[in-house]
Amino acid sequence: MLTDIEIAQQAELRKIIPLAAEQLGIPDEVLEPFGHYKAKVALEYLSKLPERAGSKLILVTAISPTPAGEGKTTTSVGLGDGLSRIGKKAMICLREPSLGPVFGMKGGAAGGGYAQVVPMEDINLHFTGDFNAIALANNLLAALIDNHIHQGNELGIDVRRVTWKRVVDMNDRALRDIVVGLGGISNGYPRENGFDIVVASEVMAIFCLSTSLTDLKERLGNIVIGYTTDRKPVHARDLKAHGAMAVLLKDALKPNLVQTLEHTPAFIHGGPFANIAHGCNTVIATKNALKLADYVVTEAGFGADLGAEKFIDIKCRKSGLRPSAVVIVATLRALKYHGGVDLKELNQENLPALEKGFANLERHVNNIRQHYGLPCVVAVNHFTFDTDAEIALLRDKLAPYGVPLVVSRHWAEGGKGAEDLARAVVNITEQETPAPTFVYNDDQTLWDKMKAIATKIYGASDITADTDVRNRIKKLQEEGYGHYPVCVAKTQYSFSTDPKLRGAPSNHVVNIREVRLSAGAEFIVMVCGDIMTMPGLPKVPSAEKIDIDEEGKIVGLF
Repeated sequence: MLTDIEIAQQAELRKIIPLAAEQLGIPDEVLEPFGHYKAKVALEYLSKLPERAGSKLILVTAISPTPAGEGKTTTSVGLGDGLSRIGKKAMICLREPSLGPVFGMKGGAAGGGYAQVVPMEDINLHFTGDFNAIALANNLLAALIDNHIHQGNELGIDVRRVTWKRVVDMNDRALRDIVVGLGGISNGYPRENGFDIVVASEVMAIFCLSTSLTDLKERLGNIVIGYTTDRKPVHARDLKAHGAMAVLLKDALKPNLVQTLEHTPAFIHGGPFANIAHGCNTVIATKNALKLADYVVTEAGFGADLGAEKFIDIKCRKSGLRPSAVVIVATLRALKYHGGVDLKELNQENLPALEKGFANLERHVNNIRQHYGLPCVVAVNHFTFDTDAEIALLRDKLAPYGVPLVVSRHWAEGGKGAEDLARAVVNITEQETPAPTFVYNDDQTLWDKMKAIATKIYGASDITADTDVRNRIKKLQEEGYGHYPVCVAKTQYSFSTDPKLRGAPSNHVVNIREVRLSAGAEFIVMVCGDIMTMPGLPKVPSAEKIDIDEEGKIVGLF
């Protein structure tokens, strides 16, 4: 059996400039090619495109992730190819991979099997340099902060209340908490600091939510980097940093155009990690894809409790985007894992465990339908050892909800294996789709917004926080940030904050450990449980298997 990278390396790609012209009508003069198979599209051209009447946005989400795998990105790619095969003008919008999981344990974000976006190696390794530009803009601001303090601190920044961190696109636990400015007076003022991974940075969120270069620059200027000695906020614009930061990001803001193995066009733009960030691709990519195609397939990170909630409550609320349908991806293996089965036994038929694990899928379905107010279809990402009895059981369990179940074989068969899923999605979108409902209202307090997410979406009984965190939330409310949405940083493996609680735990308590203001992104981050915004590498990192031979061929990349 071929690996993902071997399948990608054997693929016959079309050159991106003629593909863009033939399938999307994009002229070559507005494309900035990076080699033959990937290109950036000029923002000026995209901004002048007319709105496309009747275009449909399809959101792909999933059950709570497990070590058994679900295949959300693979399904997004397969669905896009399936739509193309049944005669629909389709486009895919995905998030860019982070090097942290590429060299860590989770892998890349280009799909798998015969449902991939290509060139796979380029996409998973550096791509067009967007994440590097985001890191540089973030760290330029960090450098300007420390330089301002060293040069006399005219703004009166309290070095104990600098909240801005540096970032790097790598899992590196040693950088979580550091001290900068050591080595004497010429090296600055010693203070505690730390690193986040690039995708968790506010600059990444601003990049993903901005609608134009002007909007980007304004949002960058609104970043609060810390506070003065009399506790007044200091913004990036006070340091005159936002202009230079925007310069570093001006090219990155242009969406990246690539293709699938079956030549369906795809924008890959913006960052992942819906457990510690909002986890959606850029508004610019999604909105402009809807101008170019009749059906746009996009994804949101991890389960429907994290990525889909943030897609609706943050991205849709701020951008006006409205999904026409939602696809919830599941595997029988993952559902049996949620039912308590050991990883080594997941390939065996186990109807009682599947029935028990159904509780996880059931809650995600209920969240989509009841709390987000959207129609959905469940896509079973097929494995060869799935049995007819297991599929029949799952179909029976879903029947009372009126939710269609489609077994999709896109991993093995590409778009052909996703045609049934594509038809089911088209059928849903041809019906009248209501606007999504938000989990909370803008005028609720920050505390009540967090409680609404925890109790409605996670099945919790309550939320808690220590006195300092409660005071911080109260202070943000008083300072005028109460209308902001909430972005929860929480383990992706469970509805609770305990990653070991599988299935659909209820009546647990969600503890808020830390609160962060993202004034440029215009949301409040609530860090819950033990989640880290700088992950660490596993005992055996994927980096140990990745290599390159004498001819320049990459091996070991998934």
